[in-house]
Amino acid sequence: MRAGAVSRRELLRVAVAGAGVVAVASCAGTGGQAAPREPVAAGPTTAPRPTSGGTAGGGALIVFFSRAGENYWDGGRRDLEVGSTEVLATMIAERTGIDLHRVTAADPYPHAYDETVARNVREQDEDARPQIAEPLPDLAGYGTVILASPIWNVRPPMIMSTFLDGVSLAGTTILPVTTHAMSGLGRAPEVYATFAPDAVVGEGLAVRGERVADAGPEIDRWVRAAGIG
Repeated sequence: MRAGAVSRRELLRVAVAGAGVVAVASCAGTGGQAAPREPVAAGPTTAPRPTSGGTAGGGALIVFFSRAGENYWDGGRRDLEVGSTEVLATMIAERTGIDLHRVTAADPYPHAYDETVARNVREQDEDARPQIAEPLPDLAGYGTVILASPIWNVRPPMIMSTFLDGVSLAGTTILPVTTHAMSGLGRAPEVYATFAPDAVVGEGLAVRGERVADAGPEIDRWVRAAGIG
């Protein structure tokens, strides 16, 4: 297994039916305040562990950033113990055996939804590069890299730009995967093509955060279409 990634076996425990998961809303200020709800128990968080690589040019890796805490949920708010993107990435790994690598912010995003929205707006305005806590993975041997994240204000969080600045994806196929409130893939394909002009950006998968736990059939169709299953 390669250093800095997450054990697939451990992460599979979080993809449970009825997990009730969702990404931060696509736009600042989307949705109104809702009455407090009980936190959603979606399974334990996991610590980074090594992952295995594929054969030269033929292996696949899922790189994901996910945020737990207070999230947008059908116009209101809900506390999530495991972020929706982590659950989605884990469901893909369960179906394909693909390796996983978690991207973690060195300065964690706030638990509160509105504070996270405000921080994201500042980071986008400043074209910021939030620091990543763990070492970047060795991508040698990976021909396909799935980049999974929420969509925040129509694009992937700026920490994904930090990741893209630090690695070379030349010659790989990038598959965008997003969780969202209303923006689908947003600008993810455009952003990834800009950062990795020598890569091919393939077919993406976008799932509403509130619906991730029930997205099995949609994931299966995408896995077959993308040729990774």
